[in-house]
Amino acid sequence: MGAITHRQINMQTLDFELQGGYVELNMLLKLTGLCDSGGAGKRLVAGGTVQVDGVSELRKTCKIHAGQRVRLDDTEIHVLADPGTAAD
Repeated sequence: MGAITHRQINMQTLDFELQGGYVELNMLLKLTGLCDSGGAGKRLVAGGTVQVDGVSELRKTCKIHAGQRVRLDDTEIHVLADPGTAAD
C-alpha cells in the first residue's frame, strides 16, 4: 500500500488595503511590488499568469474589490476594505 505525502508550498501572502472602492488589477500588481509598472502588470495579466479568486483573469484593468484574492506565482494578495469606509 502506498503512502500519501503532502508537500508544503511556501506561499507569500500580502495584505493590501484599498483606498476607495476598487483598484485595477494591473495597478494592484504594481502597488504591491510584484512588477515595476502598470504596463508590466498588463503584460503579466495578458500572459495568463494571474488569478483572481482562483480563476485565471485576462482583463488587465479588471476592478478588484475588498474581499478578493489575487495570485501571481507563489504570492497571494488579500484585498482589504478601505478603513475609511468601514461601518461604525
